[in-house]
Amino acid sequence: GNQCGRLDGLLHNASLLGPRLPLSHYDPAAFSRLMTVNLESAFLLTQAALPLLEEGTDPLVLFTSSGVGRKPRAYWGAYAVSKAATEALMQLFADEGENLSKIRFATLNPGGTRTNMRAQAYPGEDPMTLPTPEDLLPAYLWCFGASQDTALSGAALDARALLGLS
Repeated sequence: GNQCGRLDGLLHNASLLGPRLPLSHYDPAAFSRLMTVNLESAFLLTQAALPLLEEGTDPLVLFTSSGVGRKPRAYWGAYAVSKAATEALMQLFADEGENLSKIRFATLNPGGTRTNMRAQAYPGEDPMTLPTPEDLLPAYLWCFGASQDTALSGAALDARALLGLS
């Protein structure tokens, strides 16, 4: 049975980086696994949660994006493809729900963040120059705290812009 009754928000943040290779050298099984984790899981979970979100208060589905999802760059492989597809997935959910649903959909690009994934992607970078995930938490909280009056649905947001960071 439905024990919660409602869901006010959903954050999709799980992602794999995958190998940094030209697509011509990308292992098809690795590509498929990354798309399953980064894209398909977000689609399936969102779809399953829609009835509970419809019962929520100012419900928001927030997908974590990436700069390479908005402007793909060479050697980012399946990760860039998955993040570009995540942007499209969010936009489709937002457009299809417009005027029919109170659920809002948005993406948030955290930008460079002091994580293991970032260290894998940029091994020569000094991690101390980057904000921590905790530093970026207020941007995520702002998104979930923004009321329905805020023109948020369909928005591709940047955490650093929301926080006034460079």
